[in-house]
Amino acid sequence: MNTTMRQDAQMIIDHAIASALPDQAVTKALHSLPPITGNIIIVALGKAAWQMSKAASDALKDRQYHGICITKYGHIQGEIKGFDLFEAGHPLVDENSITATKQAELLVSDLKEKDLVIVLISGGGSALFEDPLIPLPDLQDINRQLLACGADITEINTIRKRLSAVKGGRFAKQCAPAHVFAVILSDILNDPLDMIASGPCYPDSSTCLDALAVVEKYHLQISDTIMDLLHKETPKQCSNVETHVSGSVRQLCSSAIETAQSLGYQTMYLTSSLSIEARHAGSFLASIASDHQNENLAVICGGETVVHLKGNGKGGRNQELALSGAAGIAGCTSTCIFSIGSDGTDGPTDAAGGYVDQDTASILQKKGIRISEILENNDAYTALSQCDGLIITGPTGTNVNDLSVVLIRKDTV
Repeated sequence: MNTTMRQDAQMIIDHAIASALPDQAVTKALHSLPPITGNIIIVALGKAAWQMSKAASDALKDRQYHGICITKYGHIQGEIKGFDLFEAGHPLVDENSITATKQAELLVSDLKEKDLVIVLISGGGSALFEDPLIPLPDLQDINRQLLACGADITEINTIRKRLSAVKGGRFAKQCAPAHVFAVILSDILNDPLDMIASGPCYPDSSTCLDALAVVEKYHLQISDTIMDLLHKETPKQCSNVETHVSGSVRQLCSSAIETAQSLGYQTMYLTSSLSIEARHAGSFLASIASDHQNENLAVICGGETVVHLKGNGKGGRNQELALSGAAGIAGCTSTCIFSIGSDGTDGPTDAAGGYVDQDTASILQKKGIRISEILENNDAYTALSQCDGLIITGPTGTNVNDLSVVLIRKDTV
């Protein structure tokens, strides 16, 4: 393994994640709060909820408020003044998701017009913030189907919103007549505010026809009860809500570009909307690398690829992307591909993503591991663990999609 390039990759990752932390953005947004004469309620939800809650607590200082933070297991980093802290299931809803959400609903019941609800939203909120209109086993089943079939996040949330008492603008309706001040850390391409965490505080732009089209497209198996709910429209107006977007994948890419340039790379920025099949994205990036040998070049893109689950292996979209590129750069020199989820978790694993270089395919071959077979079983984690290819960051405190990079150097050995 080329240690210089691995160090470069780690520096790009570290700086990109640091740039996407929500602390400064939350603080800045809260400086524009409207005048408050009533109670202040704070509801933070998503994989970056703890970090956003801490920033809000620091910004509000001596003000009186009651807060609730709902985040993924292992993401709470300590107590926060004035907050009740909950950890719950992701990517699948569990009983703790529902218990915590009901506590949030209780907090915002019977509010007055003079009261203020600050809602801090980050990716992962669709699973973490849930009060379902159907039994939990039925909800878990439809979510499993959606995750397994390769539906994108917008399609998934179009279904989720119609099966929930808090999604698709319905939580904002529960807060009325209080004013809702929403700060959103975007984890969806192009920042559709009604889709991030399934839009608890934003009017829903999707329709019943959109939801039914998803069912038909992926041949989802649903009950009559679910079908009835898919025919009921969600709120199309939330007049009591003010929304601020505090970060997105473009910020992640911009930081990666700046760091790569400081390390001596020319940069090629492709897109912040990469949303194709993960293994196709890896092969595509490898083909670019093979055409740009003997250059100091960083190819940078962001987005959220998809994986169609075929096997029963372990991995995530970023690990699958990286491993898919390994064969394509096997004949290159001083070349690597890496891809990470900005939240520090890629699929149901402890890895943020994967790293491969020109030697990875050879190393795996010598160990009797065939990349094509691994990919068919969706088992990228196992292969990458055999070649020092896992990227481990732990929970990062942010969540703004994924970063995928190719590095090529002509002056390393």
